Order: sequence, then C-alpha cells, then structure tokens
Amino acid sequence: MSRVPGWLGRLGAGLTEMSERLDQRRAEVEREQTAQPPDAPPPAPEPAGPADPVDTAPAAAAEAAAAEAAAPPAQRPAPTAGPRPDPAQAVPWGVRVAAEAGWRLLVLAGTVWVLMRVISAIQLVVFAFVIALLVTALLQPTVARLTRRGVPRGPATALTAISGFVVIGLMGWFVTWQVMENIDSLSSQIQSGIDDLRNWLLKSPFHVTDKQINQIAKNLREAIGANADQITSFGLEGVQVIVETLTGILLVFFSTLFLLYDGKRIWEWFLKLVPAAARPGVAGAGPRAWRTLTAYVRGTVLVALIDATFIGIGIYFLDVPMAVPLAVFIFLFSFIPLVGAVASGALAVIVALVTQGVFTAVMTLVVVLAVQQIEGHVLQPFILGRAVRVHPLAVVLTVAAGGMVAGIGGAVVAVPLVAVTNTVVGYLKKYSEELQQQKALAPLADAPVGENAEDPAHQG
Repeated sequence: MSRVPGWLGRLGAGLTEMSERLDQRRAEVEREQTAQPPDAPPPAPEPAGPADPVDTAPAAAAEAAAAEAAAPPAQRPAPTAGPRPDPAQAVPWGVRVAAEAGWRLLVLAGTVWVLMRVISAIQLVVFAFVIALLVTALLQPTVARLTRRGVPRGPATALTAISGFVVIGLMGWFVTWQVMENIDSLSSQIQSGIDDLRNWLLKSPFHVTDKQINQIAKNLREAIGANADQITSFGLEGVQVIVETLTGILLVFFSTLFLLYDGKRIWEWFLKLVPAAARPGVAGAGPRAWRTLTAYVRGTVLVALIDATFIGIGIYFLDVPMAVPLAVFIFLFSFIPLVGAVASGALAVIVALVTQGVFTAVMTLVVVLAVQQIEGHVLQPFILGRAVRVHPLAVVLTVAAGGMVAGIGGAVVAVPLVAVTNTVVGYLKKYSEELQQQKALAPLADAPVGENAEDPAHQG
C-alpha cells in the first residue's frame, strides 16, 4: 500500500504533460490555419514516423520525475532569473521628482551665490548703476517732454541731468547748513531737555530714583569709553568713505547722462546678447519693467514729498527745532519703505522730546502717526497700487533682506527690484502660455478644410 501513492503521482504527472502537449499542438494547427490564405492548397500529410509518443509519455514523465527527486539538491538546475528592471524605473516617482528638483535648486543656489560674490566685489559700481537707473526713471519723462517741444536730445539730456543733480546737491547743502547753524543752540536745548526729562522721571509714577538715573548715565559713559577704539577707527576711515562717496557720485552722474541720452541703443545692444529663442520674450518684458520702475520712482517721490511737507508743517507749529532739516530727512528716509518712515518719525519725536518736553514729543508722535496712516491707507494704494503689486509682507521681508545684505543701499533698491522682477516674471509666464497655445493651434490651421480636399477624384 505504501507504493500506491507514488505510482498514482507519476501517472498523474504523465497525463498532465500529455494534455499540455496536445493543447500546444492544437494551438499550432489553429495558428497555421489562420495564417494560410483561403485559396492555398491544403497542407500535405505528414510522413509516417515512429510510434506516437502518447503511449510512452506517462512512463517517460514518471522516470524524469523520479530521477529529479532522487538527485541531490546541489545537482538540481537553478531557476533562471528574469531580466533586472531599469534602476531609474525602480526608484519611486516621488523620490525621482524630489531629486530632479533638488539638483536644480542646488544649481540655482550656486549661481545666486556666485552672483552675490561678484556683486559684493564691485559693490560700489553696482550701486552707482542702480541709483543711476532710479534717477533716470525719475528724469526721463522730462527729457521726453523737452524733446517733443523741439529741444535737441543732447541739450535736453544735459539740462535735465544737471538740474536734477543741482536740486539734490542743494538739498544736501541746506540740511548741512541748518545743522551747523543751529548746533550750538541745539546742544543747549538738548542739555536742558535731558534735565527736564530727568526731573520728570523722578516725579513720574515709574518710581525711578536718582541713583538709577546716575547708574544709567555711568553705563552709557562706560559703553562709549569701551568703544572708543572703534569710534576712532571709524573717524580714520572717513577719508576712504569720502573718496568712495565722490567716486560713486561721479559714476551715478555719468551713468545717468548716458542712460538718458542713449538708453534705447543700450537696450538694443543688450538684446543682441540674449539667445534668439528668448529674445522676443525679453524684448516684450523690458518696456513693461521700465514702466513699472518709472511709476514706482515717481510715486515714491510724490508720497515722500507729501509726508515731508505735512510732518514738517506739524513740527514747525509745535516749535520743534530744525523743522525744515527734519522734513528733508523725512523725505530722504521715505525712499526706504516702512522702515524709513518709522526711523524718520522716531528722529523727529526724539528731537521734540529732548528740546521741548514730553507733551511736545507726544504731539509730534500724533502728527507723525496721522500722516503715516494717511500715507499707508490712501496715498500708497492710490499712487503706487497699480505700479507695485507686492504684498506688504513681501515688502517687509525684502527690505530686511536688502538691509542685511547691502545696508541702507540694499534696503533702498530692494523693493523696486522686487516690483520689476514681479512684472517681468508675470509677463514671461503669460507670453509662454500664449506661445504654447499658438503652437497647439498651428497644426489645425495648416490642416485641409475637408477630408477630400486633396483627393484628385473629387476635384473638377
């Protein structure tokens, strides 16, 4: 009885193999009949050969199964491994996308780092050219107006540039003259104001004692003494600062002259450096970026002038010393968005506090806050809203980043740079979408109107 299961297994394996062979032969015959044309002669009968293997198949299959079972594991044939998949296909899709984006971001970050290193090496030249662009954006409408009235472009450019720089120089001279003229009286007023502030603190509800005030003054003197070397070194570097300032002013002046006189040809020369495939898009983005920069500069000048005028009038009627120089400072600091208004307003409040007392300082603060609220909610949205479509959070972060990278100059040029970049990117995106639509519609425009338009049988 123990040998019956083995015999039955070998018989079943043989019958299974015979059935598979018959199915395979039947499939081959069906394929041949399908591939043979209808008018072809029938295939010739196969010659008689040896005996049909059907009778011997069960025995052969049983013997092969017994031999394979009796062979040791080391001699059995190893299963054949299939072809290995492509490594790129084996990586998950999300990981591949992250890797593709990662190395592109690394290349972009490396490019930006190299660019920043180059800019820091020639920082004076870069800032001079950027300021020249801002001044050109402010003065270019005047040159265009004079040219339309018949004035030749050369004299119109020279007259406009010289007048603009003379006005800027007069503003700087006036501020310096007022400060030097009132420095003596201002020093005495500051000393008197400090004494009044000390008496007010002693009598205030903050419970400040005379000993605490003396300790604060002592700490200030020690801090100044500890930093005396740095203050002295800063004074020794004054000559270098003056030389760099004069060099920057000359670069700004000559760059502004050439940009006003020959700006169109300079732009055409720059377009020749752009690859031919990208030239139409850049040629369309350039004028739009220039209109954005012009609108930003003119709007900022107008807003700064209104701020300086109304705050200057307010502190003048409050008898704050040097009201006009403070108004000029407010005008200049207004070119730094958000931060400049706070700094200039704080300067006016401090001068009012140390010269006229707490009440005048509070009233000065009220005037500054009122004007700045009108500026932020009325003037800027109305004047700069269409030119600079940048979120206030982006403005704050941009000014902070520009100040950290390049100081006051970086804070001044950060917002117009972001505004121009926003305009350029928006136009290029729209231009790319329109170009893709044109490419998609081009095959439809070239296709024939009907199916038989080119069929000779349907012509005539």
